[in-house]
Amino acid sequence: MSIYREYDIRGIYKKELNKESVTKIGYGLASKIEGEYVAVGYDARNHSPILFEYLVAGLNAGGKKVLDMGLVPTPVNYFTNYQEWDGIVPSASVMITGSHNPSEYNGFKITVDKAPFFGEDIYALGRECETMQMPPKVPRDVSKIKAKERYIDFMVNEFQHLKGLQTKIVYDCGNGVAGVVLPEIFEKLALHVKGIYVEPDGTFPNHHPDPSVEENLKDVKALLEKEGDIAFAYDGDADRIAVLTHKNNIKGDMMALLYAMKMDKPTVVGEVKCSQVMYDELERRGAKAVMYKTGHSNLKVKMKEINADLACEVSGHVFFKNRYFGYDDAIYATLRMLELVHEGIDLDAELAKLPQVYSTEEIKVETTEAQKFKIIEKVKELLKNPPADFPVIKDMIDVDGVRINFEKGWGLVRASNTTPVLVTRFESTDKEEAKRYENAINDLIAQAKESL
Repeated sequence: MSIYREYDIRGIYKKELNKESVTKIGYGLASKIEGEYVAVGYDARNHSPILFEYLVAGLNAGGKKVLDMGLVPTPVNYFTNYQEWDGIVPSASVMITGSHNPSEYNGFKITVDKAPFFGEDIYALGRECETMQMPPKVPRDVSKIKAKERYIDFMVNEFQHLKGLQTKIVYDCGNGVAGVVLPEIFEKLALHVKGIYVEPDGTFPNHHPDPSVEENLKDVKALLEKEGDIAFAYDGDADRIAVLTHKNNIKGDMMALLYAMKMDKPTVVGEVKCSQVMYDELERRGAKAVMYKTGHSNLKVKMKEINADLACEVSGHVFFKNRYFGYDDAIYATLRMLELVHEGIDLDAELAKLPQVYSTEEIKVETTEAQKFKIIEKVKELLKNPPADFPVIKDMIDVDGVRINFEKGWGLVRASNTTPVLVTRFESTDKEEAKRYENAINDLIAQAKESL
């Protein structure tokens, strides 16, 4: 499978990401960047500092100077693009991270001119690297910047009003890089906290750093049960968050509803997997809700295009333009959630007021890279003339795969941009109906697969 993905570059260390491939990536990327300076940071994986050296060699060979931010979360990496470092504003940044993938994986999240470098740009870079000669070796040109320290100061300054909050906070960094900045921010704000797996460790000895998987939350839930009022958990590079209360595991779409309460008629972008409750409720409150494609890069681009205040993915990516810079940042999202608590908002009570729906988690249907998009096209074709016993279709949205609105809910089928699977999700005000939608769409998928 290619290391050049829709949103980033990702592969297995040594086998796919090695001295040759990574030096070429740096060299090829240098030609896409107009300015002179590129800021580079890395996550806690054991091989991240090694890949840093390979990438630097390529960037330097391509005429770029590197600003080294060291071990940092992905949001700190994004943050450097909006700061001046001794009179220099970076023209791009690269984060070396395998995000929530297993420890043998690593990769690169790239920002150029404050915008995500993704999709066709990444694929084109991949094609160039395949035919490229190894770049020449040039003198190393790297200067250190205090990105982590600047970021911590920014957060502490921005959330001074949280000082003295009596809420008992527990959190789980999953041995990812949230632990590089979070404890210090909490300490400087004098908050009541207890953290687990705070020490960055790229082997992830305690559990996999993916907070969207229920199994990975059991330790922080146990801690919340015993001694907390609210809990937070983070993925490997701290751009995704889980928020837990004694009653709820608050998904990204419901977080967006809570955050929007304190904004004046915001424009909010959600992905196609978000609950209809979020879209309806935002509109009911006078906000503007826009549905768009899944993927952090897609959402950032859409936010900029329509000047949105907030965006979210169900998996816990939350993007704030309101009072912030418009990228996904789990640390910032934590502090904004604590701000709501500080202002007396009872999170569980607010969620209890919402219409109750039955929704599935994301359900993955195995297929192949070659087939996944073809199956989606075939499903769309079959939906034009559905079987007689198919639930009544109100309308369809095809911004990313196809989301079918039925009388009491909806069903979604889309192709994953990062893995050889189809992703489905179903929601209804009636549990039986949700199951009916799921069965009906699964039958169509099976039919589409067969016809190919």
